[in-house]
Amino acid sequence: MRSCPGDHLGLDFPTDAASLQEAGPAFLTAAFRRAGALADDDAVVALDDIAEFHGGSTGRKALLTVSYRGPGRLPRQLFVKFSRDFDDPARDLGRGQMELEIRFALLSRAATFPIAVPRCLFADYHTGTGSGILITERITFGSNGIEEQYDKCADYSMPEPLQHYEALFSALGRLAGSDKSGLVGAGADFAVDIRSLSVGDRVPYSADQLRRRVDLLGELAGRHPGLLPPHIVSAAFLSHLRDDVAVITARNDALWDRLAVDADAVALCHWNANVDNAWFWRAGDRLHCGLLDWGCVGRMNLAMAVWGALCSAETAMWDSHFEHLLQHFLAEYAAAGGPRLDAAVLRDHLLAYVAIMGTTWLLDVPGFLLKVLPDSVPDRFDPAIAGNEQIRSRLLMMTNFLNLWERSDVGSVLGY
Repeated sequence: MRSCPGDHLGLDFPTDAASLQEAGPAFLTAAFRRAGALADDDAVVALDDIAEFHGGSTGRKALLTVSYRGPGRLPRQLFVKFSRDFDDPARDLGRGQMELEIRFALLSRAATFPIAVPRCLFADYHTGTGSGILITERITFGSNGIEEQYDKCADYSMPEPLQHYEALFSALGRLAGSDKSGLVGAGADFAVDIRSLSVGDRVPYSADQLRRRVDLLGELAGRHPGLLPPHIVSAAFLSHLRDDVAVITARNDALWDRLAVDADAVALCHWNANVDNAWFWRAGDRLHCGLLDWGCVGRMNLAMAVWGALCSAETAMWDSHFEHLLQHFLAEYAAAGGPRLDAAVLRDHLLAYVAIMGTTWLLDVPGFLLKVLPDSVPDRFDPAIAGNEQIRSRLLMMTNFLNLWERSDVGSVLGY
């Protein structure tokens, strides 16, 4: 059995699904009691089922069903996330991403926690090996009043998308504002290191490398003319973009510094609050939102959370409702105890972050699509795109980056 000592709760824990099954009810009872989720007079009496599955970019996951001695105190249907993937060295390289998620899960046990997250029954991490385990309630999408789970970058199938983003931004703003007010009490566990909050590390491309990627964008538009909005692949915009990316390369460090220096705009946030990392339910006429998958959680510039939530929205959402959602987010932030911020300042921060993210990751998309797409794809709703999350997501996120760039005063951010 693979196991590690926990840094936080001091209990040895299994580091994969087979070891968890071997550890059985005795471990789960001890773990849930240690985390304060299970009363001393209750116990896990059976591990009824465990089904491991692949998902996400790192680690292994499992669906767990258990039985208790006492009735109705804790959920029987549970979700388990491991930081490790011992069978896939490439995925296992990302094991450190779960360290902050474990800290956040333990923090969320407080009765005063300001937003809905899956109830944490046990969580711990071993820094020396990068091994971690998180056990929470399982969100039952499509039952008990909870809406179906929505796919990333497929909001065209979501009913009333603006209401859903308002609910999502309410949760994000409330958490961030509560952190600034001291209600969350994260302390030094979430020291600000915004550059580390990423799914990977990459040396910035040179200006020539970025210009080549812009050229590939033009090639993609020529091969698939219905795939991208005309204004983001026009000759004029591509020419401006070639100039812009060369400037961004030299200003990368300054852009990061700009995001870190404004203390009023730095708070505890979800880094990747796409709608597939959320669940929604109604209470009366009001739509509510809870948030899942807290990998890379931390204190960051609020603009990073705004982009993380909205990067997978329809481009029309940006065009029609971005300013409204920004104001909605800032109102929730202030109402929960955060300082009042000027939307123009946060908008500039967003452009700075998008400049970094777009040139670091999203300008790879044209080359990727030229390799994987068939010879002729009429639009992004073609099954070759709509039916493949990786292709669908990369295309829409790149489109949103370019659309924002084309419609914004980038000179004020880049300094020319």
